[in-house]
This record gives sequence, C-alpha cells and structure tokens, in this order.
Amino acid sequence: MIGWLKQLRIAFGASFVWLVCLIYFTQGFRSFVWTAVSYQLKDRLKLTPSASQFVTSIAFFPWSIKPIYGIVSDCIPIKGRKRIPYLVIATLLSLFPWVIVGIQESIRNSRDQLMIFLLLQNLGSAMADVVIDAMIAEAARLEKAKFAGDLQSVSWMAMAVGGICGSLLGGYALTNFQMETIFLLFAVLPTLQLFSCAFVKETPVPKHSTSNTNGLNGSISVSDEDKSTNQIHNKTNTLRRKKSSKRKINKNNSQILEKDPSGSFSSGLQWLRSLKLAGYTLFKAFRQPIILRPMAWFFLAQVTIPNLSTIMFYYQTEVLNLEASFLGTTRVIGWIGLMLGTFIYNRFLKKMKLRTILMFAHVGLSLLTLVDVVLVCRWNVWLGISDETLVVFGSALSDAVNQFKFMPFLILSGQLCPPGIEGTLFALFMSINNLGSTIGSFVGAGLASFLNISSGSFDNLSLGICIQVFCTFFPVFFLFLIPEEATGISAS
Repeated sequence: MIGWLKQLRIAFGASFVWLVCLIYFTQGFRSFVWTAVSYQLKDRLKLTPSASQFVTSIAFFPWSIKPIYGIVSDCIPIKGRKRIPYLVIATLLSLFPWVIVGIQESIRNSRDQLMIFLLLQNLGSAMADVVIDAMIAEAARLEKAKFAGDLQSVSWMAMAVGGICGSLLGGYALTNFQMETIFLLFAVLPTLQLFSCAFVKETPVPKHSTSNTNGLNGSISVSDEDKSTNQIHNKTNTLRRKKSSKRKINKNNSQILEKDPSGSFSSGLQWLRSLKLAGYTLFKAFRQPIILRPMAWFFLAQVTIPNLSTIMFYYQTEVLNLEASFLGTTRVIGWIGLMLGTFIYNRFLKKMKLRTILMFAHVGLSLLTLVDVVLVCRWNVWLGISDETLVVFGSALSDAVNQFKFMPFLILSGQLCPPGIEGTLFALFMSINNLGSTIGSFVGAGLASFLNISSGSFDNLSLGICIQVFCTFFPVFFLFLIPEEATGISAS
C-alpha cells in the first residue's frame, strides 16, 4: 500500500495526489455536515417533511448541470490557466457559505436564506468535482497513462473513507456540539483545500490558442470524421483570416491582439466561439440514439420513483426515536454495502447482460422498500424484530442493490462515450442521473404533500411507500432502451 502511494507520488507529485485525496475525502465527508442540515430543517426551522425535501432538492440542483462548469473552464482560461483558478473559485464557494451560516443565526433560521447558501455551497462542490476529474484525466495522459486506474482508485477510496468518517462523526457531533459549531468545523476542510491549491502547478495554455475545445478530460476536440463540426471550425478560421487581411497587420493572432486596442473584445469572441463549438459537439454526440436511449432509461428510472427518504428520516426520528448517532452508523453500513455491491458486481456479474441486472435490481429494490412498510405498520414488533435491526438491514442491502443499478450506468457511460469528448459527455450523463434524482425528490415531496404526510402525522406513510413500490416496477417496462447485448464487458 505504501509502495503504491509512493509510486503515485513520484508520477504525479505529492501535492497533486494530496489535493485529489483531500477533495474526494471532503466529498465523502459531506455526510458529516448534511446530517446537521437535516436536523436544522426539521428541529430548528420546523419544516414539514415535504418542505424539507423541497429545500434539499433545490440545494442539490447544481449537481445536475456539471457539464457547464467543465465547458466554461475549458473554453475560458483565467490568466492562461483552466483548472487551478476555477478550483480556487469552487473552493471559495464551498467554504464561505458554511462560515456565514455558522456565524449568522438569522440565516440559519431562515428557510429561504439557508436554501440559497446551501445552493451556493453545492455549486462550489459540484464545480470542484468537475475540475478535479479533469485534472486527474489530464495528469494521467501519455507516459503516466498506466497510473490512470490507480489514481482513480485512490480517489474513490478517499471518498469512501470520507463517507465512513463523516457518517460516524456526524451523529456524535450532533450530540456533543452546537449546530453552528458543526458548520464551522466542516469549513476546515475547504480551507485546507484552498491552501493546497497553491502548491499544485499548472502549465499555462498558449495565448490565443485555437478554439479546439478540451473536454473535462482535456480532450474534447473536433473529430476528423465529423464534417459538420469541421465546417464550423473552418468558417471560424476563415472569418479570422478575413478580419486579419482587412486590418492589414500580421496574420499571427497573438500579434493582432497585442496591437489592437480591442484585443480583449476579440478574445471574448474567440471564447464565445469555443463555447458554441463545445456545446454543438456535445449536443451532436448526445442526440445519437445509441447514447440517447440508454440515458433516457436511467433518467426515467429516477424520475418515476418518488423519493421518500426525507419523510422516512422524520418518521425514524420522531416516531421510532432513533438517535442521530445510530442513524450515522446506518450510513456507515450503507457505505460498506456500496463497496460490497461493487465487489460482487466486479467479481461475479460482469458478463451478465445489463438488462437482466437492472431488472433484478429493481425487483430487489421493490422488495427492500417493503421493509419500510413492515417498519411503518409495526409488523416487525409482532415478529419480534427490533426497529434498529430492520433499519440497519434495509440500509445496507438497499445501498448494495443501488450499487448494482449504478454500475451498469457507469459501464454504459464509459462504453458509449465517443473518442474525444469522453470527459464532457460522461459529466453530462452524471448530470442527467443527478437531475433525475432531484426530480424524483420533488415527486416524493409532492406525494407526501398530496397524502398529507407531515411531522406528527404519518397515517398515510404506508400508502406512500406502497405507491413507491409500485412505481419501482415502472422502469422495467422500458428496458428495451438498454442495448440488448450489453454486458459489463462490452456494449455490442
């Protein structure tokens, strides 16, 4: 293990490996502070379950537009650099909302103001996630390509460790610290991240380079086989040559901008063309049926199933009186379930057709959702099963089955991305998945409101869960959108 990390340090530099691990650890450790946010919304603001889920869904929306951050950072360098300046901006957005919320009690106790600051914080976290993914892909190129898998593995490992630590410490912190202290304690990690950015060097891009746009992995480029995209690129170059000849100056773009007082304006036009070209290339690739159909299925699989997680959180804390420390432990079990699901899939299920895996995953999720029905109807008491046992059992298995469902998503995403825009298109896939999850949360909040499920009134919760179980089968009827022969090895 030590030798493996030493190899990564030699290949990429200690400061870069540290920054990658820190950012991913912070992403996992977010469970520490978001546990406190859940209790803030419930206990301090006295929001109903549906209102609380609505606030959370709005706050997490920035994760649904991740490609925008990548395209902007690719096309608009800041002082010649595409990554570190944006990472600094993202870190500041991640840092100051927690500091302000921790210091200002009036903001913590205002639903709308708190939602805005949580939205800004997620904007920073999502942007940092995109930028560090781009930096990982760029760092693992050429002679360092053999370490690409190792670098990704250490990042996922750091996130898993962060998730376990955040879940364990989140419940403990709620028992022993004030809410504002928890927010300020979490701000330590973005602060470390901000200082760490200063030690990572980035090679500036050449001034006034062509509008050949890098993707999130630094490789979004115009394909030689994409005639329409080439035409746009050629027209752009023709327009530049015409402007250059009219001004009767050196054809070198850098000299034009140096001598022309409106050089900044010309540079702005160049950035605009780059953004337009990147967006067009991304849209053209995504609209292909072989890509659009599977992604449509994964989106449907999220939006058609009402997310009642916040309502169950209220039920577990108000009716079952489960403590924050115990709920934190269940999240640790959930992380272990995720890792177990990944291991089982990679070890035994790689050659199975993705349609079959997804079908069984949804059947498994429906059965595990019935565990919540047993819990809410109190049948477990009649059977002699404790609430804690049922919650832990459901949490671990649900997360493991969800991982079975998520692995085909990752596999198909990697297999369907055409060369040259892998990073940006993959970020778009993740955004679609996140957007579907956000909409599913809105649907869950709407269902809870329709059934009059609120704090202290859970009479219709079992009905809501039964509707959720029924909806879980809906995506199974659209599995024809997934390539028939696709497996974990190929998507032929």
